[in-house]
Amino acid sequence: MSPAPLPAPHPRAHRRPRQRWETASPSPSLGDGVALSGAVAQGSGVRMALLPDLGTEIVIPVCAIIGIVFSLVQWFLVSRVKLSPERGGESPAKNGKNGYSDYLIEEEDGINDHGVVVKCAEIQSAISEGATSFLFTEYQYVGIFMIAFAILIFLFLGSVEGFSTKSQQCTFNKEKLCKPALATAIFSTVSFLLGAFTSVVSGFLGMKIATYANARTTLEARKGVGKAFITAFRSGAVMGFLLAANGLLVLYIAINLFKLYYGDDWEGLFEAITGYGLGGSSMALFGRVGGGIYTKAADVGADLVGKVERNIPEDDPRNPAVIADNVGDNVGDIAGMGSDLFGSYAESSCAALVVASISSFGMTHDFTAMCYPLLISSMGILVCLITTLFATDFFEIKAVKEIEPALKKQLIISTILMTVGIAIVTWTCLPSSFTIFNFGAQKVVKNWQLFLCVCVGLWAGLIIGFVTEYYTSNAYSPVQDVADSCRTGAATNVIFGLALGYKSVIIPIFAIAISIFVSFSFAAMYGIAVAALGMLSTIATGLAIDAYGPISDNAGGIAEMAGMSHRIRERTDALDAAGNTTAAIGKGFAIGSAALVSLALFGAFVSRASISTVDVLTPKVFIGLIVGAMLPYWFSAMTMKSVGSAALKMVEEVRRQFNTIPGLMEGHAKPDYATCVKISTDASIKEMIPPGALVMLTPLIVGIFFGVETLSGVLAGSLVSGVQIAISASNTGGAWDNAKKYIEAGASEHARTLGPKGSEPHKAAVIGDTIGDPLKDTSGPSLNILIKLMAVESLVFAPFFATHGGLLFKL
Repeated sequence: MSPAPLPAPHPRAHRRPRQRWETASPSPSLGDGVALSGAVAQGSGVRMALLPDLGTEIVIPVCAIIGIVFSLVQWFLVSRVKLSPERGGESPAKNGKNGYSDYLIEEEDGINDHGVVVKCAEIQSAISEGATSFLFTEYQYVGIFMIAFAILIFLFLGSVEGFSTKSQQCTFNKEKLCKPALATAIFSTVSFLLGAFTSVVSGFLGMKIATYANARTTLEARKGVGKAFITAFRSGAVMGFLLAANGLLVLYIAINLFKLYYGDDWEGLFEAITGYGLGGSSMALFGRVGGGIYTKAADVGADLVGKVERNIPEDDPRNPAVIADNVGDNVGDIAGMGSDLFGSYAESSCAALVVASISSFGMTHDFTAMCYPLLISSMGILVCLITTLFATDFFEIKAVKEIEPALKKQLIISTILMTVGIAIVTWTCLPSSFTIFNFGAQKVVKNWQLFLCVCVGLWAGLIIGFVTEYYTSNAYSPVQDVADSCRTGAATNVIFGLALGYKSVIIPIFAIAISIFVSFSFAAMYGIAVAALGMLSTIATGLAIDAYGPISDNAGGIAEMAGMSHRIRERTDALDAAGNTTAAIGKGFAIGSAALVSLALFGAFVSRASISTVDVLTPKVFIGLIVGAMLPYWFSAMTMKSVGSAALKMVEEVRRQFNTIPGLMEGHAKPDYATCVKISTDASIKEMIPPGALVMLTPLIVGIFFGVETLSGVLAGSLVSGVQIAISASNTGGAWDNAKKYIEAGASEHARTLGPKGSEPHKAAVIGDTIGDPLKDTSGPSLNILIKLMAVESLVFAPFFATHGGLLFKL
């Protein structure tokens, strides 16, 4: 039976009742897969999706608004903890949960000490001012870059057809006319600026809630560990839901606005929308690198002089670098991580939408099916909302040992609920059979196969999370072995830590490999794109438990600086130790999703650049492959050296203050915190530019001078080596950090034989932690942005590279 012809496009085609059995007539550029799909559809009477297009247009923004409202509710609940000399929060009579009944203990701990509350408020204010000041300074520099790069996008893409305003042949269907290249240039530039702005706002809002909540978490710790946990977790949830909902809402609004011009030219529309992912990731790169250099310069300076040389506690107010260290936690781990995961979300959505637009969804103007990636993210917001209530409302934390299991349950509950959510979205939004673009042909896919693609990404993320936890939590033998190696000094600690990091790569890589194989077998590159979305579908929960870590870390620092009792410091340390592990899990998620996103973007780039095959044995491709594999090492060298040189200045300044300010060690004089904050700010702004330039300029230089085939090799090489180094660096640093905390806590007989603080094994552990700081918080997390950013940049500039690239090979 011959396929039904494609009806003429209607100006509002996606609003009419859809005929799912209609498909495009076969064209030479699409191969025979379309004809096959048409025959399958006509013969079997393909089931129409249950959700109409109007339903899709309502569901996506409503879910995003629900996410924003929920985050505001969480913010309101956190704000009820008052930073004033009155009793923080409610009176014991109002609520007997989570340690409120321990009234006598609270009185013992000085809960009504007005001076302590005022001190906490002052410290929080200093941290907030430092973080805000740094971000504004960083955004001024990044803003200049943003405008310059936007002009570059317009000039490069506009020149593909000589800034012509005439319609051109569509890339994937030569029988149709698409909007001119100039339109792609204009709309790509707009979507780039939109993505960049959303990324910046995401990071800034995350930092604001973190600095708002840290002292409140400290004050709640006086009433019991449960109350402190809920305050820290709710604050993290504010960031998680704001970021997920804003990303979804802005992308959806952009698609609908672009639709007013593009009409039913879905190919052109979604090609232009890829700039959104590029904008998000380019801002994330500078946020991650700049914030990472800032925080680790302060952390290394504070640790080496304070803990190792002067033998004072980690967040002792006598240490001049302590405020800069606490500021760094927010600008690096909160603002940087927020922008990073927003970039991953934006890119995976864009990659899936680009492939969908040139598949049967785009050819039959099936709006609901094309919005499948956005509907998955919408369901994710609802699932994460329910999951969050398990941590804050359904169950209560009563003891320190319950903190880490509660955070792990968040991952498990969200994954199980999301599996059901994906099934509902797939069944209601997709026809039972459809075709997906697969390198020049159309591949027939069943909806249950696409369901498995999303699920394999979702569950691979959970596996990566638990493997990361096993290798970075001091509850398990790998970290305990690293701690034990400190008996013989720093050298053996470093050796054990490096070995642990290398070994921790094995299972995540197999999980990623299986995800790629299954999703590609079922649904080609679209399968890989939705697998990445599956891994990121619970992004709100992932970010909540990730942001919880730095908030708890800051809370501990404030408790120390405010001179609160040892009992309260133990509670905040317990919160922080659990947060350390969850931060490592968050990095694992980010790296795993980056690998899948990069591969999906790579596939879209290869198709857009009209490369039929990527042959590794071709010299053009192989030189790209080997250079691409080198780039993560070059990038890591630059970021590590940047941290080292900034830390050197910090160490010298901290030593100078200890040596020249009379009475500082005795606690009679106040250190000059502002100078240390300035050193971190200046160093990070200056040092973030070269690594950023390396990542942003490489695809442009390779594409223009060597062409799309060499560039495809560079992308493949950087993906393969970047993922391995990123996982290894993050887990090594996390293990060293928790080995140090294991010795400091002295919770087991084995740990007590290595301690106490100030012992030789403890000093060896601090040195290992200091080496690991730039690995886990600067180089490792930044590498996942490198591999994503190069891929999405190549995709955005693919039309220019395909038309004018490879100048050296044309000579």
